[in-house]
Amino acid sequence: MEKWGRLITAMVTPFDSELNIDYNMAVSLARRLVREGSTALVISGTTGEAPTLKRDEKLKLYEVIKENIDVPIIAGVGTNSTRDTIINAQEAIKSGVDGLLIVTPYYNKPDQNSLYSHFSEVAKSVDSPIMLYNVPGRTGCNMLPKTVERLSKIDNIVAVKEASGNIVQLSEIVKIKPDDFTVYTGDDVLTLPSMSVGAYGVVSVSSHIVGKEMKEMIDAFVDNDTFKAMELHLKLLNIFQKLFIVANPIPVKAALNIIGDNVGKVRLPLTDANHDVLEIIKRELEILEII
Repeated sequence: MEKWGRLITAMVTPFDSELNIDYNMAVSLARRLVREGSTALVISGTTGEAPTLKRDEKLKLYEVIKENIDVPIIAGVGTNSTRDTIINAQEAIKSGVDGLLIVTPYYNKPDQNSLYSHFSEVAKSVDSPIMLYNVPGRTGCNMLPKTVERLSKIDNIVAVKEASGNIVQLSEIVKIKPDDFTVYTGDDVLTLPSMSVGAYGVVSVSSHIVGKEMKEMIDAFVDNDTFKAMELHLKLLNIFQKLFIVANPIPVKAALNIIGDNVGKVRLPLTDANHDVLEIIKRELEILEII
């Protein structure tokens, strides 16, 4: 969706020393991300540790960030229960968000017709724009291009975050989608390759650390400076990969803490980056002259 822009950051949820949400830090981080080129923010997505957040925490987070930044806020509201997803979606809209990110139901392993029924029921319950979220590595469920095409015909389903890591699958979606439906990659390392086959942009994790460079890469590609875009892609290739060497958001939270954005630890069942991971992240930040 063009009004959400090309560089959407899926934002981490900062915690204090007691693992309560640090709302002041959340606002500070959101403001920095916007200054560095993020055109919208996903709040309480995978990177935001949504499964560990209580509903009231999410709603307060939406409200606080919405009050303090001037780019669209997209709320991650998806669960493996259609009923609960609808409740989450309706309450998020009341809190003032600008759109909804809805992941394919995890654990249940619905078939393609079930996926269509799930998303269409949610879409009927709200009037806010919806971005589908396909991430089979997390959910155990892959939403196929034909299902995305069917869902794209529903008026308020306007975009997809395609995070299968499969450039062929993303290309198929681009090939068969309506003109007014927007495709984002959810894989930082595939930002440039995906845009080269018709994706509009990325829902990013790495933009927490290299947002300025990612914006520069995207702008170069849009301006037909493909050589500059390629150079930036190759420069960022290692950090794109290293930020996912263990489960997201463990590495990106470690990186943020290293550079001075004190976002705290992760909540269980995730555990903090170990010594080896920290050393790998530090090395990449040094190579990029971030620290």
